[in-house]
Amino acid sequence: MNAPYTLTARPFLRVARAAGLTALLLGGSLAPARAQGVVSPAQDLFNRVNQLIQNEYGGLSGVDRAALTREYQTRLDNVCAPAPDTCAEAKAYPVVEAELTALGDEHSFFQTPEDYRDFRASVTGGNRLQFGVKLGALDGQNRVVTEVVPGSAAEDAGLRRGDVLLTIDGKAYTYENLRAAREKGQTITLGAERLGQPLNLTITARESSTVDLPRLSFVPARTGQAAVIRIPTFLSGGGVAQRVHDLVGQAQARGASGVIVDLRGNTGGSLAECDSSVSAFVPNLTRLARSADGNARTVVSRGTRLEDGRLAGSVRNPNLWSGPMAVLVDEGSASCSEFFAFEIQYARRGPVLGEQTAGVGNTATRVFPVGEGALQLTILNYAKPDGTPYPVSVTPDVVREQNEATTRELTRGVDSLLSAGVDALSGAPTLGLNPFGRP
Repeated sequence: MNAPYTLTARPFLRVARAAGLTALLLGGSLAPARAQGVVSPAQDLFNRVNQLIQNEYGGLSGVDRAALTREYQTRLDNVCAPAPDTCAEAKAYPVVEAELTALGDEHSFFQTPEDYRDFRASVTGGNRLQFGVKLGALDGQNRVVTEVVPGSAAEDAGLRRGDVLLTIDGKAYTYENLRAAREKGQTITLGAERLGQPLNLTITARESSTVDLPRLSFVPARTGQAAVIRIPTFLSGGGVAQRVHDLVGQAQARGASGVIVDLRGNTGGSLAECDSSVSAFVPNLTRLARSADGNARTVVSRGTRLEDGRLAGSVRNPNLWSGPMAVLVDEGSASCSEFFAFEIQYARRGPVLGEQTAGVGNTATRVFPVGEGALQLTILNYAKPDGTPYPVSVTPDVVREQNEATTRELTRGVDSLLSAGVDALSGAPTLGLNPFGRP
């Protein structure tokens, strides 16, 4: 990846512990902000975090940050009162987390050492102990398979999208027990149901790559076949945009009648990957990044990204899909995937279908290692050249709520939103109707 920015949502890191950025997104080492004399590890971490908040924050929060520092310094003093000179770094974690919550910016938060380790694995495409399966909620538990990562233990075990997990080693299934088995690397037998038929599968969590690149499938359409490009994340340690352009080329070679881009559950990632990916569908786009240091202009065309006129990355053999297209989103589509959907809407390239997106789609963040953990901090907010700000969230052109009923449909082999996307292709515009985006 070629940009120092990322867009990724906090809930994904906290719940799935699978979010990541490239190493280029990790801020360089930061000199400790030490006062006169000896400071404890907790105070040192607090100083460094607040130096970043004061000097690097570029988000939309109107909170008085200097007053915030003073308030939470008092809290840290109280926490460390028993041993002010030796107070452990971990004592500062809840104080810093509370301070960032009070900042009122969902993109800015502290990563504990455990969070940060998982984060770095996802950033670099490294290995992590995992099953490689994503689950949706049904009957109060995350038990319906919504996605199986290629090459994962889940794929080898034979799990498929739409399978319902019912038991673990003969006992009633709970997501907590599945997670515990993953963390211990245990071999378990899953009792499941597929299209109403029972089956048993044996699976063992294993160290496997966190890379989860886009993939291509085809579904019947009114005229021929529609290509479905599933983009699960814009993270994956790089290569997302290149893969999108390659898949567009494959769809063109197969004579696809339309393309559906599936961004459901995509919590964001690298803005460089996102921009270059969307350029496979929009001929060009321009954006202003507004920060404490002023504005920067980004121009993207056919996979090439320019920052203030300087080359900031490109893909090999770019492709441009000029035919009908549609984009699928849900409430889990966040940050960079919201940028993608908005650029498609802004250029009037095709309808966006699904749910209102997560609502963190107008800023970018950077990750700064601090102590044993890290600070993810909003450093930019975005606007179009005419000053129009990017929306906080994307409102679909066609609203289709995704709930337990639609999850239950999935267990019967029915993806209602995908079907709606296929239907929408018949009325979607082509680039010939609007070759240079919004007039």
